Amino acid sequence: MSSSDSVIAGMPGRYATALFELAQEAKQIDQVEGDLKSFQSMLDESEDLVRLVRSPVFSADDQREAIAAIFEKAGIGGLTANFFKLVAQNRRLFAIRDMLKAFRALVARHRGEVTADVTSAVALNDEQLKSLQDALKGSIGKDVQINTSVDPSLLGGLVVKVGSRMIDSSLRTKLNSLRVAMKEVG
Repeated sequence: MSSSDSVIAGMPGRYATALFELAQEAKQIDQVEGDLKSFQSMLDESEDLVRLVRSPVFSADDQREAIAAIFEKAGIGGLTANFFKLVAQNRRLFAIRDMLKAFRALVARHRGEVTADVTSAVALNDEQLKSLQDALKGSIGKDVQINTSVDPSLLGGLVVKVGSRMIDSSLRTKLNSLRVAMKEVG
């Protein structure tokens, strides 16, 4: 099983596959993808929203109503809004991050793209992302979609995962390697 297949497996993958197939049938893949990116941005910026989707304290009705209000304010409707209402009603909102990741994998596969997960010590700007995307495209030979995350413990550098390959050029790993090498010498 390839790594993209493992992302699509399980309950989050089934929900993402259903959304992808509906979006494909309605010729709304780009629209749904944009809506999901907007929601992902809101999720990344709001601890309250994360608490809403992750906490079992909120009832399904409370989650559904809150999501509906957020989407109305953000201008997200149609297929995406209905999908989120269903997910909330079925008490599966806790797995929404995995559903979003699986949907992105399905879209990338549909477009013939490869997805790279990039972790950096600080957020990358648009110019750095474009440069990284071009370098990865030259190395792999396919268009590359980049999912970014920030981990300050890396200190500097990047960790890039493409499929089963991982390139760790983080300062933390280099310092750990140097520490081990110095222990062997001493």
